[in-house]
Amino acid sequence: MTRLIVLIAAACVAGLAAAPVLVGPYWLGVLLQLLSWIALTQSWVLFSGLSGYVSLAHAVFYGLGAYVMALLWQELPIWQVLPLAGGLAVALAIVIGYPALRVRGPYFVILTLGLSEFVKYVVVAVEAGIGSTGRLILGAPDPEVLYYILLALAVLATALTIWLSGSRWGVGLRSIREDETAAATAGVPVTALKTAIFALSAFIPGVVGAIWVMRTTYFEPLELFSPAVSFSVVTMAIVGGSDEAAGPILGAAFIVILSELLWARAPQIYLILLGLLLICFVLFLPKGLYGHLKAHFAGRSQ
Repeated sequence: MTRLIVLIAAACVAGLAAAPVLVGPYWLGVLLQLLSWIALTQSWVLFSGLSGYVSLAHAVFYGLGAYVMALLWQELPIWQVLPLAGGLAVALAIVIGYPALRVRGPYFVILTLGLSEFVKYVVVAVEAGIGSTGRLILGAPDPEVLYYILLALAVLATALTIWLSGSRWGVGLRSIREDETAAATAGVPVTALKTAIFALSAFIPGVVGAIWVMRTTYFEPLELFSPAVSFSVVTMAIVGGSDEAAGPILGAAFIVILSELLWARAPQIYLILLGLLLICFVLFLPKGLYGHLKAHFAGRSQ
């Protein structure tokens, strides 16, 4: 079974690698969105899916990466800016994570959202202070180049989720999710582990933000630091429904494809329909797509 899964995954990656020469500009744009959301959702699951701490901080890491790219694109080559964008997101995660991770439940959710909004308006104030409301990205790479970077990033994020899920760190995070006090009593380094994985999960959105601002060719703080980024990631994780790597892939693919269909056919109400869909998943499919499929096939095999 494991070998079959590996073969299917390899075939999917090979198909995605060939996509730029097989599809037109529209579908290439859709695939760019899909890969970016897969990478973002996998990185969210790295921490929040395993630990149970629902973070809304992805927007600030994503926006910070975009801001770094907007500032340095004309000064440094892309292969230097991308790791720098991810590294600064990690540094910010350590700074905000150490105090934020001392609170739990809804308080942590509200705190991460508040910190994201705080950083957003700091950037807005800085840009306003120099008389700027946005930055134009000139000479951005072709979409095909950005596509292959995002493909590599999505594969990396998926590999990290698989590795962490089966590692001792993953077991420690799950024990925190079940009972943090008991985990600490059993010897799990709770604070250090939470902070380390929270920081690790910030690297991917920092790099994705840096890539996506080159795709749009314009940096606008209110858009790129928007809480909608975090809410979308959480929605995809819920729809996918698992702390395993397959969940974020299914969730991201389902939402991206459905969004394209709804936006084309019902642009006035498509956000309402997506909201209703999320409610239905929470009420009737609490384990998400992957959890439902896994249970279905497990029942058939008995």
